[in-house]
Amino acid sequence: MIRVLVKASSAIAKAGLESLLRAHPGFELVAGSSRNPEGTESALESPLDVLVAEVETLADHAAREAIDWAGLGGPVVLLVRNPAPEAIGEALRAGVRAVLPSSLPGSEIVKAVDAAASGLVVLDGPGLEMLLRAPSTVSIGGAEGLLEALTPREIEVLRLLAAGLGNKEIASRLRISDHTVKFHVASVMGKLGASSRTEAVTLGIRHGLVMI
Repeated sequence: MIRVLVKASSAIAKAGLESLLRAHPGFELVAGSSRNPEGTESALESPLDVLVAEVETLADHAAREAIDWAGLGGPVVLLVRNPAPEAIGEALRAGVRAVLPSSLPGSEIVKAVDAAASGLVVLDGPGLEMLLRAPSTVSIGGAEGLLEALTPREIEVLRLLAAGLGNKEIASRLRISDHTVKFHVASVMGKLGASSRTEAVTLGIRHGLVMI
């Protein structure tokens, strides 16, 4: 059972998200607030598996609080009405597992919460495109930072690697030659700074390039 706490910008939005998640048999909603060591109210309840925060922008107080908690290792799903690429990159670097538009269909939100609880990173297509247009925002820092933005085709190959497909299966799926697949895999590994296909997938997940 995944224990979920919902925070939202309005009572209506909070009620809608709680109703959505309550209907999922694998989720248990955590109610109420707790207080942090300084004695002020905290948005976080313990024990807790995933925090779902619906906010206007990533500059909102609730978003900053969620991002701070993510920095301590807590799985966070942020549903944002007006995301900006720089803010998405900052949230991912802080450890947020999912940054998604609040208008996302309910079924996709459920999948994102489940993925976040499993330690995966989730982005929607437009959010990923924004990061690719501003590649420096994706970098996690240090030797593990993204060295160069991946092309759309390379991202396709990376996602198929993450799905467990071999070179021949990828070639068939994308209707390209085995040689071209090998070229793309080598390019992906080089841009991610990975020494193996498995490491490339792992880094792709951390950078938010592999979506669930």
